[in-house]
Amino acid sequence: MELNLHRLWIFMRVVEHQGFSAAAHRLYMSQPSVSNQVRRLEQSLKVTLIDRSGSRARPTAEGEILAEYGKRVFLLAEEAVAAVQQVSGLVSGRLLVGGSTTVGTYLLPSLLARCQQRHPGIECDIFVGNNEAVLQRLLAGDIGVAVVAGVPAESRLVPETVLGERLVLIAAPGHPLAARDRVGPEDLKGCRVLLREPGSQTRELQEQVLADWELTEVSRGEVWGPEAVKQCVAAGVGLALISEHAVVDDVRAGTLTVLPVDPAPRSRPVNLVRRRDRLLSPAERAFIELLRSVGRWPSELPESAMS
Repeated sequence: MELNLHRLWIFMRVVEHQGFSAAAHRLYMSQPSVSNQVRRLEQSLKVTLIDRSGSRARPTAEGEILAEYGKRVFLLAEEAVAAVQQVSGLVSGRLLVGGSTTVGTYLLPSLLARCQQRHPGIECDIFVGNNEAVLQRLLAGDIGVAVVAGVPAESRLVPETVLGERLVLIAAPGHPLAARDRVGPEDLKGCRVLLREPGSQTRELQEQVLADWELTEVSRGEVWGPEAVKQCVAAGVGLALISEHAVVDDVRAGTLTVLPVDPAPRSRPVNLVRRRDRLLSPAERAFIELLRSVGRWPSELPESAMS
């Protein structure tokens, strides 16, 4: 019994794209050629790897096991290339950094621009999602490093706190509480509070702050993504706890206001995260060095906006 890596690669693309035609399109091959290569792989292993009975091609139990090992095989190959590149130095390559929604939207673009200025031969890309999605891709080996809010509990990941951020309570400028010098939790009992989607680390922190304020029974809404949250608040749909960095431009433009709530919401750490067993590429090491040198998030609200 032998495992042909070329056929394994084709099989992995069929699993990824849930079909032979879609995989063939991605691989610039004909659909019969892709089907033939997968069938020959099945013959060599003497098992059925793909369930062809439905509208989509799905891996069998044996196929799922092979796909998991296949990810590790090709991840190891990428790490071997990275090790070779480290000998020749940082001249060219690709950098894919994951970022939780707020971090990926408001911090990473400027950092990657600086990284690309320092190393013009490096192509920089960002994957942005909520914490759950980013950490899943990190564990799967799809991305090598990520910057996320909060501290992940997964033992296979190594977190390093590099920055911090505060949550602020925002409202539309015309909201009745906007004219107050101080807003206490008791003033929020009749308000509607908008929360981020499940899986977001911001959502977890929002829940904690409401519990601290003894507002677990307050009226709630759910909105996906910080930009949608801001638009809803500006339209008067409700109040929201959100990263200070997400509203800098909005507060300056006068479309949102920060309520001077006391006690203030707790802050949270921003962590650089990588897999414990992954060898980092020169590009990833260069990005980490840049991130560690930042020291403070470039954009944050002035203290006058917080009081």
